[in-house]
Amino acid sequence: MNRTPPPHRHHRRLGVELGKSVVYQESNRETRVDVKESVRGQTIFIIQTIPRDVNTAIMELLVMAYALKTSCAKNIIGVIPYFPYSKQCKMRKRGSIVCKLLASMLAKAGLTHIITMDLHQKEIQGFFSFPVDNLRASPFLLQYIQEEVPDYRNAIIVAKSPSAAKRAQSYAERLRLGLAVMHGEAQCSESDMADGRHSPPCVRNTSGHPGLELPLMMAKEKPPITVVGDVGGRIAIIVDDIIDDVEDFVAAAEILKERGAYKIYIMATHGLLSADAPRLIEESAIDEVVVTNTVPHEVQKLQCPKIKTVDVSMILAEAIRRIHNGESMAYLFRNITVDD
Repeated sequence: MNRTPPPHRHHRRLGVELGKSVVYQESNRETRVDVKESVRGQTIFIIQTIPRDVNTAIMELLVMAYALKTSCAKNIIGVIPYFPYSKQCKMRKRGSIVCKLLASMLAKAGLTHIITMDLHQKEIQGFFSFPVDNLRASPFLLQYIQEEVPDYRNAIIVAKSPSAAKRAQSYAERLRLGLAVMHGEAQCSESDMADGRHSPPCVRNTSGHPGLELPLMMAKEKPPITVVGDVGGRIAIIVDDIIDDVEDFVAAAEILKERGAYKIYIMATHGLLSADAPRLIEESAIDEVVVTNTVPHEVQKLQCPKIKTVDVSMILAEAIRRIHNGESMAYLFRNITVDD
């Protein structure tokens, strides 16, 4: 089964014909799915890459899964290389954990299993009531560094914030390279209003109970950006899972250049690269942005030759084959560390 646009190469690698189905939008933008063959008692894989219009893609996936469920398919497995809304996996202010909502919706629609890649937080797997195979892109990105970055032994792996340090450490150890961590923020930036520093002040409850005396909460104060570790005379390789808004990456590259790094690479699994990201990268101190093809980014590559792509279709194809044949998935996770 597949959406009508041409999919990635998994089915070509497996030598399997695509299932016959049509996915389209009615004139009022409603999503409609017609399955054109019997799926009774079968295991169906729905390949859904998430393009620009995230919400349409989610709706297509839900409607397709539900169409298969009500046509008595035995297993319905979503192949969703980049899982959308994965950044909304923590409670912020009075928002909600949208990622958990999406997990429940997919289960309700009939999905019984998901294959995805580099979830934003590994714990997202626990939002699902069915198995999730969270494949890793790091072996492909590590291979790229070893084969395509000239003189990579003179590189240092950089985490652009302490939260990315675990992933960076895991890369540094496997490549046997040093590690640098950046922390703090540009002093003028209001980048993350969501970390609670600007919460409304506590209003005393005047009527009835006076309220308990809580300890005074210390206001959070981030220092100016500093780099822990020496990047002078080195190739700096910033690693992260998603590159979308590039302002942070561009600012990090500037600082690494100031500290003496002579070449700057960014390695990320999901290259969302929204809005004017390609132009900003092209004008920045970044030499190369390496992403995988979990998300379509052909348009961005036309605007910015610095963007390079690593193909991960073979590991997705192999995951599909193993699940279909009831084989162990352990082989796909060899040498994957807990922090990866």
